[in-house]
Amino acid sequence: MKKIFNFALIAAICGIGFASCETKNGEQTVTSDKENELKKVVAPYINNTVIATYSAMADEGIVLYDKVQAIQKAIEEQKDYADLMQEAGESWRRMRHHWEQSEAFLYGPADKHYIDPHIDSWPLDINKMNAYLASPEIMKMIEEEGGDFVRSTFSYALLGFHAAEFFLFEAGEYHKTNLTHAQAVYLTAIVEDLMQQAILLEDCWAGGVSKEKDAYITDEEGESLSHGENYGEYFLNLTYPEWKTYQAVAEQIVTGCVDIAGEVADLKMGKPYRSASLEDQEYIESPYSYTSTIDFQDNIISIRNAYCGAKQGDACIADYVKARDSKLNDKVVAAINQSIELIAKIQNFETNAKGDAAVKAAIDQVKELEDLLDGEVMPLLAK
Repeated sequence: MKKIFNFALIAAICGIGFASCETKNGEQTVTSDKENELKKVVAPYINNTVIATYSAMADEGIVLYDKVQAIQKAIEEQKDYADLMQEAGESWRRMRHHWEQSEAFLYGPADKHYIDPHIDSWPLDINKMNAYLASPEIMKMIEEEGGDFVRSTFSYALLGFHAAEFFLFEAGEYHKTNLTHAQAVYLTAIVEDLMQQAILLEDCWAGGVSKEKDAYITDEEGESLSHGENYGEYFLNLTYPEWKTYQAVAEQIVTGCVDIAGEVADLKMGKPYRSASLEDQEYIESPYSYTSTIDFQDNIISIRNAYCGAKQGDACIADYVKARDSKLNDKVVAAINQSIELIAKIQNFETNAKGDAAVKAAIDQVKELEDLLDGEVMPLLAK
């Protein structure tokens, strides 16, 4: 009687439009309409936003690694490398662009495996870097072991985008061709490590990468850096402890947006704007390439891609919000676009952020976006 009653109840529920029925492992289950709607968001988000962004970043990481290897070779052969420096700088900018557009999804592997601080910590420890460059013993190890050595030995303040930026740019311009051999060796090693971390991000979300990319994260003995994870599968099939419902997945997506909005407003722009201490004054994200405001815009674009979908026509969180509160969705989309526009109006951020009215206007707008996402979109998802 109990089984008969349950099947009858399921049939009744499915019939009135508030839920649907699925068969899984031979058993019939009830899935709410809310869960079905939110499930539609997941595959486009994973494939067209997360994996597509990390894949493009890893592709550019390989290009950048090839360029800095060529620079090192040119220095060793005493050949001109001015064009290579510009090409490497342009490649760095493109790779950086993809990374900054990933910052709305810094949870998961970027957080768990410390890839975010590994490749994007600042300010640099210039004194320690110069000490290593002056050490024959350290430089010998770097030249022999490359990325493996710096990854396992160096602190985050000596690695990643900003260490590479230091050698490739000077006051917003492509660096002059005056690198020493030691600097070129150091640059090649840290870029190798940077490239590997980018490949690992793609690998962790896609559950594997191409043979070409896999070769970069596998040593001669066949040992791989891969973590053997598939966060895309975890999201799609709810097989991770933190994400047991599609509501939880949607809330994670929005939380990632809230987090980066807060970081852009309070830290990335806020600290230099306040400049209440030497630490605040030095908290300039890209002080050598002068691309800080581009970084900030890309961070907000990462929110737009996560909320609205990176590809036109993708099912997205915005669809779900719009169906329930179209005015709220309009406010969120407007706040995203206005944040990007106001950040673009900032001039000379790296040298003139303190007390600047344009910086303050951008901070206020990004805070409004953060408040909308955290204070209104999150509660709507929880209903």
